[in-house]
Amino acid sequence: MAELALGASGRRFFAAPGRTLSLFVLAVVAILIAAPLLKITLVTLAPETLGAWRDVLSSRLSPNLFYKPLTNTMIIGAAVAGGCVLIGGFLAWLVVMTDVPFRRSIAVLSTLPFMIPSFAAAMAWSVLFRNERLGGQIGFLQGLGLDIPDWLAWGMVPSLIVLITHYYSLTFTVIAAALATVNSDLVEAAQMAGAKRRKVFFGIILPVTLPAVIAGGSLAFAGGVSNFAVPALLGLPVRMQTLSTRIFGMMEVGQTARGYVIAILLVLISAFFLWLGNRLITGRRSYATITGKGGRAKRFDLGGLRWPLCAAAIGISVFATIVPIFVLIASSFAPSSSALFSNWTLHYWIGQSTPSIAQGLAGIAYNPDILSALTITLGLGFTVAAVGTVLGLLVSYSLVRAKRGVVPTTVSQLCFLPLFIPGIAFGAAYIALYGAPIGPFPALYGTFALLVLAATAFLLPFAVQTGRAVIQQVSGDLEESARLTGAGFLRRLSAITIPLSIRGLSAGALLVFVKIVRDLSLVVLLFTPTMPVLSVVAYRYASEGFAQFANAVAVVILGISVAVSLLANKLQAKSQPWLKN
Repeated sequence: MAELALGASGRRFFAAPGRTLSLFVLAVVAILIAAPLLKITLVTLAPETLGAWRDVLSSRLSPNLFYKPLTNTMIIGAAVAGGCVLIGGFLAWLVVMTDVPFRRSIAVLSTLPFMIPSFAAAMAWSVLFRNERLGGQIGFLQGLGLDIPDWLAWGMVPSLIVLITHYYSLTFTVIAAALATVNSDLVEAAQMAGAKRRKVFFGIILPVTLPAVIAGGSLAFAGGVSNFAVPALLGLPVRMQTLSTRIFGMMEVGQTARGYVIAILLVLISAFFLWLGNRLITGRRSYATITGKGGRAKRFDLGGLRWPLCAAAIGISVFATIVPIFVLIASSFAPSSSALFSNWTLHYWIGQSTPSIAQGLAGIAYNPDILSALTITLGLGFTVAAVGTVLGLLVSYSLVRAKRGVVPTTVSQLCFLPLFIPGIAFGAAYIALYGAPIGPFPALYGTFALLVLAATAFLLPFAVQTGRAVIQQVSGDLEESARLTGAGFLRRLSAITIPLSIRGLSAGALLVFVKIVRDLSLVVLLFTPTMPVLSVVAYRYASEGFAQFANAVAVVILGISVAVSLLANKLQAKSQPWLKN
């Protein structure tokens, strides 16, 4: 009888609504994220490496190892998050909710900066603003005779400018998707009651889209604090360290234990900011604006501000998108940065191997390393986008629909941890854990499978954040009605949740694709000669002094990202109101 009672109790446990899904999601997240992080922790707690904690936190080396990089990292994270929410939110509001001219063009331009690799944007900045402080080639503006100050060429200011212009398209995409679902009846009712424009914005639009604003801000914060390429290229030359560059430095010289300690501390700091973000929306748990009823788009009349605001939006987009692209293309033809528009050559694109040029390296069209990297990068991007979106949808659904409990809380904490772990440390953890055989499973180091697993886990927060923001706006009453009619979980998911959330889910897939295509910090340790990717090839060329080849590869990455984005926009035109005329 006891066994029967225990069996019945177990069946009730697993029969609870969403219990099976939550447990499945927990198991997957544990394998992808918790296990590698546990490996890092165990390495630092071994007797021979335990002293790394003291070295980082309480030794004479601590200020340089941790506290100064931490200060710089927090400054970057806060400034990037604030700047991206302001710029991305402003552009999203213009495109979705106003009658600003050229809305479609502004929308397309606002999604492009994220597709430009951050290391490529930093290189474009260097091409323009590099001065003579470090020797070597000077930038284009210095070549024109302008005196470029050090604070504009190197350090915190250029790093912040590049990072904000790189990540604001994240907040634009997430906030625009949320604004497009705001029920116009609410706005019209407030206006009929005499509410002014400011009252409508702060009383209706902002509260309804608050999850998306917080999601976009957290994504930008995470991107800023974990970015390696921009601080490395623009900060390290003047000894400006962040936690990501410090971890890379520790691993580069073989002090992996210290690097893992710094990574663990960054995870703990991230947990605090995740808790703080959740507290900001505590007390308002329902953000549903999609109820199954028809709705009409409501656009505010800007009056005399239409053209000035249009000019401001286009100016931001041109500075963040057109200028870097133009500089990258020009520098892929020019022999030097100071002579950006003279003596152009096609060698870096279609040239055969010539000993007198670039030490005999052939152009992209004839370079086997680049062609192999192109094939692998495309396969990796589409695979990770598909797998990550499906997994992100399941995680988001389990978090939004599940009741509070240990399992949903654990899943929520785990799946967002990769946001705050430098990719270089995450890649090292995957090599340490999955690079060697585990029981009957073979070692994955140097395989495509390792790249897919690591990239899916590392980019899962992007898919989850976007999916969570849109699923919160799908009323649970719709699914409850379908459940009462006998529709199963998969049926409800495919017939209700996915169709109503397709815009946000597609945006999440787009973010995942472009992120992995131009990601550097994660794959730089997973890179092998038999499994190359474009971003590492570009960075390798840049570090070896072949700037033209690096910029040409960056242009290829950009072309891939833009082509996929335009295709996605064309396929989803009916579900993207802000792109319609």
